[in-house]
Amino acid sequence: MTRVETIAGLSVQTDEPDGDPPAGTIVLLHGWPDSAALWDDTVSALRARWRCVRFTWPGFRPEDPERVAYALADLVDRLHQVVLATAGGQPVTLLMHDWGCVFGNAFWRAHPALVARIAAVDIGDAGSRAHVAELPLQAKAGIAAYQLWLALAFIVGGDLGHTMARRMAARLRVPVPAGRIRACMGHPYWITWTGTSGSYRAARPFAADEPALPMLFVYGRRKPFFFHSRAWAHALAARPGCRVVEMPTGHWVMVDDPAGFQRVLLDWLA
Repeated sequence: MTRVETIAGLSVQTDEPDGDPPAGTIVLLHGWPDSAALWDDTVSALRARWRCVRFTWPGFRPEDPERVAYALADLVDRLHQVVLATAGGQPVTLLMHDWGCVFGNAFWRAHPALVARIAAVDIGDAGSRAHVAELPLQAKAGIAAYQLWLALAFIVGGDLGHTMARRMAARLRVPVPAGRIRACMGHPYWITWTGTSGSYRAARPFAADEPALPMLFVYGRRKPFFFHSRAWAHALAARPGCRVVEMPTGHWVMVDDPAGFQRVLLDWLA
């Protein structure tokens, strides 16, 4: 059974198992430049046992205005309302990718009692001292270049801004049709580099011993740089209930190898 309802100004889709009661609720969080559709194949594999809840973040929807940056506190509050309205008062599993990992991490810190487990895709302790120390100069320059370009596209806006965002997406081999990519999707990069809209100072990366709950971390190895440190991944893999899996994919693991990703995810959930 599928239902769509408006919660906190978001169009929230909930997919329920057709037979037995759900084993729990999984909230799926996308990043740049995706939408809730990123998880279509994943939800098809999960919904036999799990309640799956997903939505498209503000700033990533076709109807969203240009040059509007959504504060981290606003996104966390909206996610909080979604969880309260869909999970029946029970803690949820967060399944998150890219910026969804940043926003989901901030939600876990703000509302730890509402999160039972975390499954993060390709973003680990990004930005931590250990991660930054491991990045070679070329990787640091590459990260700054694409993020600043997308931040500039956001503030330029209009047809030129859209073209800028789409060119960067093509260079990064983003598996999203170019027509769906808009400049306003770059608002997290604008906030990152300018500190506007409250900045992301509250979005702390995972520390060496975090998170203190079961976690699955899946990442693709076919990338010019990683968004996690080796030390953090090794420490995570050693903890009970946690697992780290490297896959022969790029950043969009669930798109590059959907069957393999689903096997890993279902095995960990079980």
